Amino acid sequence: MTAVAALAAGSLSACGSSGKPVLNWYVNPDGVDTFMTYAKKCSTDKYDIAVQQLPTSATDQRTQLARRLAAKDSSTDLMNLDPVFVAEFANAGWLKKVTGSLADTIETSANGQGDYLSGAAATVTWNNGVYAIPLWANTQVLWFRRSLAQAAGLDMTKPVTWDQVIDAAAKQGGTVGVQANKYEAYVVWINAMVQSAGGDIVSNTEAGRDAKVDIDSQAGKDAARIIKKLADSKAAQPDLTVSNEGTSLGQMFPAQGPGEFMVNWTFVYKNYEPTVSKDQLADLGWARYPETVAGTPSKPPVGGIDIGVGAYTEHSAYAMAAAQCITSEQIQVDLALKDGLMPSTNAAYDKVAASGQYPKDLIELFRTSVDEGGPRPKSAFYAMISGAIQARWHSPTSVDPNSTPGDSATYLKDVLEGKRLL
Repeated sequence: MTAVAALAAGSLSACGSSGKPVLNWYVNPDGVDTFMTYAKKCSTDKYDIAVQQLPTSATDQRTQLARRLAAKDSSTDLMNLDPVFVAEFANAGWLKKVTGSLADTIETSANGQGDYLSGAAATVTWNNGVYAIPLWANTQVLWFRRSLAQAAGLDMTKPVTWDQVIDAAAKQGGTVGVQANKYEAYVVWINAMVQSAGGDIVSNTEAGRDAKVDIDSQAGKDAARIIKKLADSKAAQPDLTVSNEGTSLGQMFPAQGPGEFMVNWTFVYKNYEPTVSKDQLADLGWARYPETVAGTPSKPPVGGIDIGVGAYTEHSAYAMAAAQCITSEQIQVDLALKDGLMPSTNAAYDKVAASGQYPKDLIELFRTSVDEGGPRPKSAFYAMISGAIQARWHSPTSVDPNSTPGDSATYLKDVLEGKRLL
C-alpha cells in the first residue's frame, strides 16, 4: 500500500486496511515517483510503506521533522534527511542507530576503504556511531556554455577561479548563476568558497555551543570578496538576491545572449537533456567547482539525502529493514537515470556509467567532487550556524570583505553562547 500526502499535523495511522503495520516514509520532493515505486517494491507481507511528502525547502523539512520527533511521534518511521540534519537529530536522540555489518561498511567507507563514497559515508556518522544510511550523494559542478568559455579564452580543461569566471562572463555579456537567496543553499555557496580557500566557518564542532568560530579569517574575506565582486559585476543576474537552484537554469540557453556559467547540483544534466536541442546540449559544458584562490583545489559542496529511522517508531526492526531496501543499489541507479540524483556507492556509480546515459567524464566529475568536496559543518547546532550566517551575509549586495566576516563571527559566537537570538 502506498500513498502520497502533505505532511499533516497529527499522527498517522500505524495500520493499513489490511491490518499490517504501515511504515511512514517522509520524503523530500525530489524523485517522488521513484520513491513511490520503491515504497511498493520494498513493502512485504509483514508491513507496507507509505510515502508522505515533505515541504520543498530544506529549512521547512527540518522544521516539520523536528516537530514530530521532539513530540516523540511514533508514526515517523523513515525519513529523508539532508546530511546536515543527521548530527542534530542523532545528538537529540531522535534517530535509531545503524548497527552490524552495514554500520561497519559505512564506517570503513568514511575512511576511504569501502563501497560508499567517502564523502557520502561521512555525512551519517556522529559521535562514533552511524545514524543513517546514504541514499544519494549530491555535489555541485560548474556548468557553462562551451561557446561562451571559448569566446572568453578560458581553457576549461584546467582549473578556473571565481575571478576568471566572473570576468569572462562580464566581458562576453554573459552571466554567472549562483544560489544567493536567504536560505540554506546560500550557506552552501559561502561554505564551499571558505573551505576552498583553506578555512572553515566553524571548527571543533564536537564541542557544541563551544565550537570555534573561524569565519573571520582570510578565507572568510576571500569568500566575501567574491560575493561582492559578482554583486557589483555586469555578470550578476537580475534576481541575484533571491536566486535559487531553479531560477538560473533558464539563463543557460536564453533566446538571445551568450548564456552563463552556473554552479548547481547534479540534476542539471537530466533537466536540460530532454528540453533543449541537440546543438544546445552539445554546447553544455561542465568543470570542477571554481577555485576561490588560484592554485588551491576547490572543495565542491557535498549534499544529498540520507535515510534515517525514527527513534520512536513502534516497528524499529521493520523500519531498519525497509531503510536498507530503499537505499539499495538499484534504487540508487534508478534515481540517477530517471531523476539526475547521483548514487552514494561506487557499485551503483559503475552501473550508471555503464548505462551510457551520461557522458563518462561527467560521471567521474560527480564522483570525484563528492569524495574531494567539503561538507557543511557537522554540528548538533548546525541550524543556528546556518541561520546566523544567513542573517549577516544576506543580501549579497551588502557583503563587504572588510566587515561581513567579522560581524558574522561575533554574531554567530553570541548565538551559540545563548547571548543573542536569531
